[in-house]
Amino acid sequence: MIKNYLLIVLFNLLAIAARGQDELLKMAEAADSTFTGKVSGTFKATRLVNGHSVETNGNGSLLFLISHRFGTLNSGAYEFFGLDQATIRLGLEYGITDNLNIGAGRSSLEKTYDGFLKYKLLQQQTGQGLAMPVTLTLFTSAAIRSLRWPPEETSFDFKHRLTYTHQLLFARKFTERFSLQLSPTLVHRNLVETSSDENNVYAIGTSGRFKLTKRTSFNAEYYYLLSEATRNNFRNALSLGFDIETGGHVFQLIFTNAQGMVEKFFIPQNTGYWSDGDIYFGFNISRTFDLKGAEKSQ
Repeated sequence: MIKNYLLIVLFNLLAIAARGQDELLKMAEAADSTFTGKVSGTFKATRLVNGHSVETNGNGSLLFLISHRFGTLNSGAYEFFGLDQATIRLGLEYGITDNLNIGAGRSSLEKTYDGFLKYKLLQQQTGQGLAMPVTLTLFTSAAIRSLRWPPEETSFDFKHRLTYTHQLLFARKFTERFSLQLSPTLVHRNLVETSSDENNVYAIGTSGRFKLTKRTSFNAEYYYLLSEATRNNFRNALSLGFDIETGGHVFQLIFTNAQGMVEKFFIPQNTGYWSDGDIYFGFNISRTFDLKGAEKSQ
């Protein structure tokens, strides 16, 4: 009798606990449905490979970027398969706010100086109501060719040294490991080599990241030339990268058919063929300094 009574009490307690658990699950689901939060870490760094990602530096953060490309692998043993040749770019990027960045750099290729503005207009968010499916970053830059004109060329002005790039960077982080970006691009060149070359070159960039471990990821980037005349004479840029995060550094190993590290080079005037071995091995190293934090600690 007592045993049967205890069993009845036990079953009732289990039923109450089950109902309580169901209520908790419903409350959790309701909370999840109304939760909105920004999606962060779409990409590891402000560069995917050669091109910019949607990521910006935080307010007061200064990023120092060293970009290096050796010569082509098909240059042979005499050139140590490209290691005897090198192109380098040094750059600084500063976060005026969390969404607005300014940057400048100098490349050894054509002794080019470049400066850019980058503004994160939209941030991907989860949840209902305020959900945003993508991150949108606006990018604009100017590059100045400081290489001296040939002695016989006397008709060129300073404006002929300028090239402008404008991009819309759309990205979505689909899972914790996988992100994609689409980059409609316009490159305007004030000076072109021949009358058949286009001053305005349109391209579309597609790129992605797959996270391998907590600190490593694989990146791929491809810029397709939409301008037919340019596409007939130059090659689309295909680049592969492997990111390694080590504390405050991000180290990127790169294989690409583009030598230049500024948009004016790797989008409208790229000549490398992957099939012919015109592959440049290189790397990006970025180091971030928190200037706001340094001011507070003083």
